[in-house]
Amino acid sequence: MTTDLDAYWMPFTANRQFKKAPRLLSKASGMHFWTPEGREVLDGIAGLWCVNAGHARPKIVEAIRAQALELDFAPPFNMAHPKAFELAERLVQLTPAGLNKVFYTNSGSESVETALKMAIAYHRARGEGSRTRLIGRERGYHGVNFGGISVGGMVANRKMFGSMLTGVDHIRHTHDPARNAFSIGQPQHGAELADDLERLVALHDASTIAAVIVEPVAGSTGVLLPPQGYLERLRAICDKHGILLIFDEVITGFGRTGAPFAAQRFGVTPDLMTVAKGLTNGCVPMGAVFAKQHIHDVFMNGPEHLIEFFHGYTYSGHPLACAAALGTLDTYAEEGLLTRAAEMEAYFADALHSLKGLPHVIDIRNIGLVGGIELAPIDGSPGKRAFDIFLECWERGVLIRTTGDTVALSPPLIIAKTHVDQIVGTLADALKRAG
Repeated sequence: MTTDLDAYWMPFTANRQFKKAPRLLSKASGMHFWTPEGREVLDGIAGLWCVNAGHARPKIVEAIRAQALELDFAPPFNMAHPKAFELAERLVQLTPAGLNKVFYTNSGSESVETALKMAIAYHRARGEGSRTRLIGRERGYHGVNFGGISVGGMVANRKMFGSMLTGVDHIRHTHDPARNAFSIGQPQHGAELADDLERLVALHDASTIAAVIVEPVAGSTGVLLPPQGYLERLRAICDKHGILLIFDEVITGFGRTGAPFAAQRFGVTPDLMTVAKGLTNGCVPMGAVFAKQHIHDVFMNGPEHLIEFFHGYTYSGHPLACAAALGTLDTYAEEGLLTRAAEMEAYFADALHSLKGLPHVIDIRNIGLVGGIELAPIDGSPGKRAFDIFLECWERGVLIRTTGDTVALSPPLIIAKTHVDQIVGTLADALKRAG
């Protein structure tokens, strides 16, 4: 194995710190990673919110192997392969009613770009070309391409890259620790925050707004849950003004909240929905956008030999990705994993909230099998306390994730109670020793 770390410029990483003390992974199975030295590390974050079924699952591995031998690539423009259609039919059996069209991408970032373009093009195709404005939310994360960081609201992801897309605005975020600290599940207070969309409608006029995009549960910003009634109110305002509602379910999709999709957990159906990560269990890069029938149908006009939507990627619906996704769906179905987070939610919540009262813990948030533990920052060194705890847990054999001064947990859906105990126990010890 190479020991030269210089050439690789790592993403979303403190490169200089990492290369002084590398954290390398060489093997994975089930709930665990192993380092090149053979040290076992419990995966508390499903890889990166994506390995929902656990690592190295046999059906997925075999599906990829067999597909590589049979058909390694098929061009997706004016051509196709059978598994792309098979997968789409399987997926729309899981989605909320009405979201019955599937457009393939290769990542969550690409899914967001696709959904934003789809929304603007939809309004133009139906004769409302003035609807070009996009509305995101403060503290939202929608990937790293220009459309995604424009509608996103995480300052560090935006500040170095210029003026973003034009015609973008943001509603308020939902984080309200003064009223909702240590909520279990959806916070009680804050449904009225959805009314901030009415402020932007009054400012810009609804006739200029194409779509609103939100994460049902904001993940990468620190696990922010929607207050009770918030998403319902947002849906009603969008309907009132003819605005499309987009849910970014790249993190929440495929069982994370206790239902196949958070839209089902919360009982609110968007017009477009972006997914990735758990779609293939993280094994092969793949994303998708689910669209309602009427959105698809608006594009299906004009001469039949002409392209209806000038968008797509070389690797859209890649054969290996489709095979991996089908193997993943089989694994989810056979083991009941798309609803297992609901079964484990109470135990997971009790374990997380047992950390209340430990040093530096100022809030805990959870739903399904995702949780956030917010820490008081060190004066003058934001993010350092959480990062130090990340390093401490790593050394003690548990992989967690931090965003700012929030510890985020999103373990594989196969997690057992003993694993929950190990993650939370290790985290508790690290908190007690933290400076």
